[in-house]
Amino acid sequence: MRNKYRKPTNLCRNAGSRFSASAVVWSLVGCILLINFFSSIHQRDREGGQVQLRVSRHPQLRELQQVEEEENIRIPPPRGKRSPRAGKRRPKRTTTVIDEFLDENSQLRHLFFPSHKRAIDTANAGNESYYYYPGRIWLDTDGNPIQAHGGGILYDKKSTTYYWYGEYKDGPTYRAHKKGAARVDIIGVGCYSSKDLWTWKNEGIVLAAVETNDTHDLHKSNVLERPKVIYNDKTGKYVMWMHIDNANYTKATVGVATSDTPEGPFDYLGSQRPHGYESRDMTVFKDDDGVAYLIYSSEENSVLHIGPLTEDYLNVTSVMRRILVGQHREAPALFKHQGTYYMITSGCTGWAPNEALAHASESILGPWETMGNPCVGGNKVFRQTTFFAQSTFVLPIPGYPGSFIFMADRWNPADLRDSRYVWLPLIVAGPADQPLKYNFEFPIWSRASIFWHRKWRLPLGWRGFI
Repeated sequence: MRNKYRKPTNLCRNAGSRFSASAVVWSLVGCILLINFFSSIHQRDREGGQVQLRVSRHPQLRELQQVEEEENIRIPPPRGKRSPRAGKRRPKRTTTVIDEFLDENSQLRHLFFPSHKRAIDTANAGNESYYYYPGRIWLDTDGNPIQAHGGGILYDKKSTTYYWYGEYKDGPTYRAHKKGAARVDIIGVGCYSSKDLWTWKNEGIVLAAVETNDTHDLHKSNVLERPKVIYNDKTGKYVMWMHIDNANYTKATVGVATSDTPEGPFDYLGSQRPHGYESRDMTVFKDDDGVAYLIYSSEENSVLHIGPLTEDYLNVTSVMRRILVGQHREAPALFKHQGTYYMITSGCTGWAPNEALAHASESILGPWETMGNPCVGGNKVFRQTTFFAQSTFVLPIPGYPGSFIFMADRWNPADLRDSRYVWLPLIVAGPADQPLKYNFEFPIWSRASIFWHRKWRLPLGWRGFI
């Protein structure tokens, strides 16, 4: 109710103030409309693959940032004629490219899993030396396919050598029960060494399965996934963290092992549910100050947990933050550039590929903001499936700030030992191309972009040693 005894206001005298307030309101409305306009343009550009990016001035990095397109994949017609009776039935769901990817008898199989004849043979590459071919079989120096799935890379300053650790899956694929996921019995963690990130020597299995004791975490009937190794400068130990589970994925723990050398053998110390929560897909990240962090999918994969490890890297502390709540993300891969933390994650669709998302934060404990799909090039299906692969690790390219190798696995659920590696250039450069989720501000950090290439190599003359 209006107060009739209220003293007259000075609106007439302060017309300028009223005008200023009005101008501010209309300016805000204008800004909102502009943001919505440019966001809609950006969305159309993303759907068409025409993402505008700031290209590096370095000539060899410009080559990595070239947008390489792919033709749309055409679904082949079904084999054989359809019977007249079948024609009267309700039509089946339209076959998708992902259906073809998962079908071991698909006529498109060669597109996703090229034959052994096209393998990357580092011993006999000739003019193809040092080129990466995402999705092809990659042979070690003995001529055998590399077995380091779901893995990560450690650079060892003592030996100036890179070590690639991953799941050794050179066994038959089967299902533990009718509705169970495709699996291979635990064989162990494979290790490969390299000076150039292209030629890899097999160092053997550095953490082996247990054959007889069926109560042991590493019994062959269980699950060992996503091993990552970091070096502790204070203790001089190489520490491995990994996802440990049973065949039904109900154990949901992390395991820890240590070694005095990067080539192992690693001694298994045991498993736990970190912070009292279930843990599945996970990774570890060692920051510039030597503090290491565990990041893992939890709470039915609906949220990621992140927290620092103890000084010896053998346990978690009581500090933990819940991030990306309700987003159902897994396969986290963390990296850092100019004080900003970045992370690439995958959706939760089993062995089927899905759309990656990039996230960023000024603090590793959050809050984390989602920046959208980082994939550039290929075609729409390529980008929506992370080039038919799933993130596992991001490795800095020494001597080229803002340049990284995005490491991913192209899983083959029909024959997991034949899963492939998709390594692609990841560049952090240029402004982010979409506003933050909960307000209309654009972030201060740069965009992270993963560029598709059928064939690529690291810049000539790159420093192999950090």
